[in-house]
Amino acid sequence: MTRERLTPTIEDYLSVIFVLERDGEPVVGARVAELMGVTPPTVTNTLKRMVRDGLVEMDVPRGAHLTESGQEAARSVIRRHMLTEWMLSRMLSWSKLHQEAHQLEHAISDEMEAALQIELKQPELCPHGNPLPGYESVVEGWQPLTLAQAGERVIIRRIHELAEEMPEMLAFLEAKGVGMGQSAQVKEVLPFNQTVTLALPAGEVTLGFAAARYIFVERSLEQTSGSQSGIAEANP
Repeated sequence: MTRERLTPTIEDYLSVIFVLERDGEPVVGARVAELMGVTPPTVTNTLKRMVRDGLVEMDVPRGAHLTESGQEAARSVIRRHMLTEWMLSRMLSWSKLHQEAHQLEHAISDEMEAALQIELKQPELCPHGNPLPGYESVVEGWQPLTLAQAGERVIIRRIHELAEEMPEMLAFLEAKGVGMGQSAQVKEVLPFNQTVTLALPAGEVTLGFAAARYIFVERSLEQTSGSQSGIAEANP
């Protein structure tokens, strides 16, 4: 199956299945339908075509999974999408990149993909901090904001791909200063209320767990440095 024969719809399915598999989530019809915004019967029919074309195989307990050909095609789709986001980042704010790139990614040729990789100096992450295929290890140490503790200083590193499908959420985060590389302090975590409050240079923002679980952070080195400095001063 060559990429030229794949429709935009099939490429979208490949991207969704790739992300779910990468994150260890079962690729079941109901979940794919939710993410694709279609009905479960539509998913079933599309997956049957993808099985026929050698892109996916079906596994009863865990649903669909990509074949080697499917993996290769999915990596190309995602790579083209993320490279397009970087190209557009010179002109648009990061909250608008995903939707615009989605309109263009299907038209990017293999030659253009290779040229963009060279022009953009082989990026490992997209503008939202998600890994290009092959660079998943780069993000392994980052954790969802819902796992952070009150009082911790963190650095915002990543907005998960599934959250990129929520333009209103991205616009809200950008307006509140919740951007990649931004330092923040976790002011409050309320499991009973399912909210996390961050203190940012632009002010405080409270996020529900439903949104916070898609925001990945790295523990700030400032905490470690401060701790080591205090020890040094106490023990000259």
